Amino acid sequence: MKKKFLGTFTLLCAGLLAACGANAEETVKVGVVGENNDAWEHVRDVVAEDGINLEIVTFSDYQTPNTALAEGDLDLNAFQTVIFLDSFNEDTGNDLTPIADTTLNPLGIYSEQVEDVADIQEGDTIAIPNDASNEGRALKLLQFAGLIEVDPEKGNYPLIEDITSNPLNLEIVAIASNQTARSLSDTTAAVINVGMAVDAGYIPSEDAIFLESAEGDTEPYINAIVARSEDTDNETYQQIVEAYQTDEVKEIIAETTQNSSIPVWE
Repeated sequence: MKKKFLGTFTLLCAGLLAACGANAEETVKVGVVGENNDAWEHVRDVVAEDGINLEIVTFSDYQTPNTALAEGDLDLNAFQTVIFLDSFNEDTGNDLTPIADTTLNPLGIYSEQVEDVADIQEGDTIAIPNDASNEGRALKLLQFAGLIEVDPEKGNYPLIEDITSNPLNLEIVAIASNQTARSLSDTTAAVINVGMAVDAGYIPSEDAIFLESAEGDTEPYINAIVARSEDTDNETYQQIVEAYQTDEVKEIIAETTQNSSIPVWE
C-alpha cells in the first residue's frame, strides 16, 4: 500500500512539473535604439499571449547592440540597416544575420539656421554620423542635395577624404550618431537618422530641409531584425517576426514617425 502511494505521489509530482514547464514563459531580449518603441511594445503584448516574455532593451548608440547580440546578452536586435550590419560583421568577424525586414528610415538634413539646403553658405559646418555605413550614406545624401561630390569608386562607403568637389568649402565633421541632433546648436546643419531625429522632437517628413528619397536602390538601407546565424530558424523568433510584420504595426509606425519610416515587408 505504501509503495502504491509513493508511486502515485511520484507520478503526480512529475505531472505537475510537466505542466509547469509547459506554461513557463520563454524570455527573449531584443535590443533597440532610442526611446520611441511603441511598435515593439505592441509586439511584446501580442507574443505574451503565446507565453513569450519579450524584454525590450534600449540603447543610445549604434555599436553596443550588435556587440551585445554577438556576446549573447541579447537574443535579437532591431535598429540597423543591412549595410551597417555588413560593415559590423566585416570589422569584427561576426556572422550576425537578418531574419526579417522592418522599415526604410530615410536620412535627413536638419538645421536650426536655414530652411533650405540652397541657403547653406560658404564655409558652413555640417555634422554627419561617424560610423562607416552612415558616414558614407550621409555623404551621398549631401551629394544628392547638390552640396558636394564624392569618389564614385568608393561605392556605398565613401569617407570625408573621398570628397572630390566641395564648391562651398563646407566643413564636414563626423561625430557619433547620437550626437548629431545635439550638434545643431553649433553647426549650420546635420545629417540625422530618423530614430535620433524623432527622439529629438523632429518630424522628419516635415522638419528635414532635405530628406533621402525612398526611390532607387534602397535595399542596403532597409532595417532588419537580426539574430545570431545559428538562430535564424528559431521558432520563437519567427513568432516574434510574425507579430511584428502586421498591419497593426504599420499603423503604429505611421503614427509615431509621422509617416517618416516606411514599412517594407509584404
